[in-house]
Amino acid sequence: MISTDDTADQPPGFAGQKLAGRVALVTGGTRGIGAAICASLASQGSVVAAGYSGNTERAEAFAAGFGRRPGPPVRLTLHQGNVAAPEDCQRVVQEVIDRHGRLDILVNNAGITQDKLALDLTTDDWDKVISVNLSGAFYMAQAALGHMLERGTGRIINVSSIAGEIGNVGQTNYAASKSGLTGLTKALARETAFLLGRSGKLTPDTIGLTVNAVAPGLIATEMLDTIPARTLDRLTAQIPCRRLGRPQEVARIVHFLAADASSYITGQVWDVNGGMDM
Repeated sequence: MISTDDTADQPPGFAGQKLAGRVALVTGGTRGIGAAICASLASQGSVVAAGYSGNTERAEAFAAGFGRRPGPPVRLTLHQGNVAAPEDCQRVVQEVIDRHGRLDILVNNAGITQDKLALDLTTDDWDKVISVNLSGAFYMAQAALGHMLERGTGRIINVSSIAGEIGNVGQTNYAASKSGLTGLTKALARETAFLLGRSGKLTPDTIGLTVNAVAPGLIATEMLDTIPARTLDRLTAQIPCRRLGRPQEVARIVHFLAADASSYITGQVWDVNGGMDM
């Protein structure tokens, strides 16, 4: 069984300088895939602002562990807020800009599940998942866009899911929210390019403002803890790679998309699913 330890297989210290001088905000950044994304961005030299919703004790433990990582010191700040609340999104983005002087990279990773068959879903079950997973990504992007457009550069990366591409029994709300991220990603990618072009800031030598998404498959995180072992074995057997993915494998795609060298990639969804959906 693959470990769900957030630090497993994590490259120590700095792995490169692709993101040196950059500031990244990662929602849901203190656990699971989000924690791995924070580590991967930091390994490339980025300052990291990790967003979290409610568990301050866990967030502080994550930050303390982050500070003990080998290699040069890494700047990490914690920011509490509810992505489903537009005013919290505006506040957190401004906190990061005030604290670090800029915001270059926004990773919309925060997400929740409320799994039931469609016939059993309550209005509250539906609204909660859509509010966090889809509306939250929009509110965060909207809060960051003014700053990024003014500077003429930026990276927005939405963490979607294979469920948004192929659906899943008992996850109509979750699948709908993640599928919605695809449309949000593509529309924002077109709008940002349009707005930069209209302001004269879109030139052949700029790194631009790109918007992309990453769609993980079955990844070994706490989100899988509620799935019975037999069900998980059956699902794993459907994956051509015959194993669960690791959070770090998703995180590496995020830091690739965040880099300057990825400026010709926008409006795309990158699948990280071991071939489960081809």
